[in-house]
Amino acid sequence: MTEEQQPPNTVEVAPGLALAYTPAPEAEQGRHRRRKGGHDPMANLRQWNPKTRLGKMVRNGHITTMEQALNSRLPIREVEVVDALLPNLEDEVINVNMIQRMTDSGRRVRFNVMAAVGNGNVFVGIGMSKGKEVAATIRKAIDTAKLNIIPVMRGNGSWESGVGAGSSVPFKIQGRAGSTRVTLIPAPAGKGLVIGSKGKVVLRLAGITDIYSRTKGQTRTTINFARATFNALHNINKSKVSDNQKDRLYMTSGRVNE
Repeated sequence: MTEEQQPPNTVEVAPGLALAYTPAPEAEQGRHRRRKGGHDPMANLRQWNPKTRLGKMVRNGHITTMEQALNSRLPIREVEVVDALLPNLEDEVINVNMIQRMTDSGRRVRFNVMAAVGNGNVFVGIGMSKGKEVAATIRKAIDTAKLNIIPVMRGNGSWESGVGAGSSVPFKIQGRAGSTRVTLIPAPAGKGLVIGSKGKVVLRLAGITDIYSRTKGQTRTTINFARATFNALHNINKSKVSDNQKDRLYMTSGRVNE
């Protein structure tokens, strides 16, 4: 076994690193078999040589959860950090836009992609990227979304709800992107996501299942609509809330189900 193939010499390691060094089961001879040459984050983790301080701490086992990484106040500049701490992230493409430009040499075609990632339980991120090929641009957008990942504060702020933890936002909050404004309003359990389709993607990946919303501006601009929804979730973390209000609104920023 070479030095790159050995796991870190620590008692406790990040869940993604532990999964990367676990022997994989034999691939099934079906249509769900992974294509050769495709993106494999586990293979990247086995060959990962961290360059940043946070990456070295994750690799050595000093940081094993995303909460610890965010509390360290160190910037996340390596995608492998997120893959190691949150190995089961779900990703979804929000928008793919083809851009054509006439130049002296002819018509140049490029693609603009927005993607979102999340684990459906606290963490969510969005990112954009531009490139000449669709597949490579989608991969770059997903990597950018992982670097922009944030925790989401959830709560039970609706007067229609009963006592107990909720799956909505703790209070009314607004996010803005360009001319688009999205206001998230607490909703009782079972109401669902009363928001546009692009906002639903961001909220579902963040683990929010019940919400009311109000929008203003050019809401048909899908990129700004998704970004405004993400900014509204981010603004919850910036709000100053007392401990008494946190208890009354059942606010939580930790993972509910492990």
